Amino acid sequence: MENTTEKGAKFGLDLLEAIRISAGTVQSFLVSLMQPGWRLYQVLIILGLAVLCYGLHKFSGHLLQNWVRSREGWKAWQLRMIVQIRRRLGLLWYALLGWSVWLVMQEVTWPSRSYLIGLAATLATAWAFIGFSARLVRNRFLRRAVTWGLWIYVTLFYLNISDEVSLFLDRIAISVGDFRLSLLTLIVAAVVIGTLFTLARLVSNTTAATIRKNEDISPSMQVLAVKGVQIGLYGFAFFAGIKAVGIDLTGLAVLTGAIGVGLGFGLQKVISNLVSGVIILLDKSIKPGDVISLGDTFGWIQTLGARYASVVTRDGKEYLIPNEDLITGQVVNWSHSNDFVRLDIYFGTSYDDDPHEVRRLAIEAAKSADRVLSHRPPVCHVVGFGDSSVDYILRFWIKDPTGGLTNIRGNVYLALWDIFKENNISIPFPQREVRMLGSTGKQNFGDDAPAPATEEDAPAEKDDKAPDTSFG
Repeated sequence: MENTTEKGAKFGLDLLEAIRISAGTVQSFLVSLMQPGWRLYQVLIILGLAVLCYGLHKFSGHLLQNWVRSREGWKAWQLRMIVQIRRRLGLLWYALLGWSVWLVMQEVTWPSRSYLIGLAATLATAWAFIGFSARLVRNRFLRRAVTWGLWIYVTLFYLNISDEVSLFLDRIAISVGDFRLSLLTLIVAAVVIGTLFTLARLVSNTTAATIRKNEDISPSMQVLAVKGVQIGLYGFAFFAGIKAVGIDLTGLAVLTGAIGVGLGFGLQKVISNLVSGVIILLDKSIKPGDVISLGDTFGWIQTLGARYASVVTRDGKEYLIPNEDLITGQVVNWSHSNDFVRLDIYFGTSYDDDPHEVRRLAIEAAKSADRVLSHRPPVCHVVGFGDSSVDYILRFWIKDPTGGLTNIRGNVYLALWDIFKENNISIPFPQREVRMLGSTGKQNFGDDAPAPATEEDAPAEKDDKAPDTSFG
């Protein structure tokens, strides 16, 4: 308990000392700027240029926008460049006017009397360059973080106060045993690890593109190799970044163990899907390009990710199915060992038609349809005698299930319709014949059944001019 109190007190003293030193540095810097003389004149010139450039930014931005709207046929990258220039017109104007004033003052007075103006122009130029260069980062959040981080670093560097700020950040630290973690270390670690992760992503994308172009590697092994390369590169980048900034993880063995257990419980499903994806790739039960059925979902595997499989259906829908469902659920893989798929069609004909002729015509109709394989000839069998028809089954093979199943069935049905119509083969439909029994033309309803209504019981006609509906 005493050690904890001492460490807390030491942390508080370090933080207060850092704040005191930083406040003193900032105060002396501001006092030096506000002293009468050329420094104060330079500050006033810098502020005046800022106000002038703000007005120029508004005016020229409006003119640039109207000019772009009056033009047609701009390409997308040209429009994006114009937008970036319009957003940074203030910095561009400040850099232009700042360097112009600096050059004039270099000629008319001592160089030291224009130092602050040159510093402001340098910062404006650097900020504009960073703003344009940061567009290379595609992720919006990461791009903003990189932009602001570089702006702050460049400002501190040119103001020559980076050492004081580093000392201030290093004094803000926590200690666990022999392990000490400061805010400066965290910032440096984030920058180093972020840079290494960016390099790892570039190398990973290049390697993945090379692997996917290799036709000698199966699709499942391509996905597995790409995932292995990504995990290896990102893991190496993380631990290399930790090692580069001098963080010793052995001092945090207990803490990292507890964090690992917590993450294990919290990310149980994620880890399960990751392991399931690796198992699927290793046993090659499902691979990109396979046609599968899972419940009511029928489509082909577009991609296999670390967490899910992308299944695209014929109607353009893309289902993201967790890898765990592909392991634990029943999946019908229509193209696991080969691409051959047999389809069945049921139909019926009249009892007046010759079943031998019907079978021959059905096989001929199936052969005439596109996508039906000829080296696996269709077959037709009688499967039963129904109430109103002789029932048949027509079986045929296709080799491209990704082309769809419903459409080929529809084509075969149309071929059956055409060939049956040409050969006078009838397709019956259920019919019912009602006969009235009894010699007098009246039905016998039994003793308990109510007698039918007589003419006397019939209601009187309400309109003598009712239209005649008889056909006589």
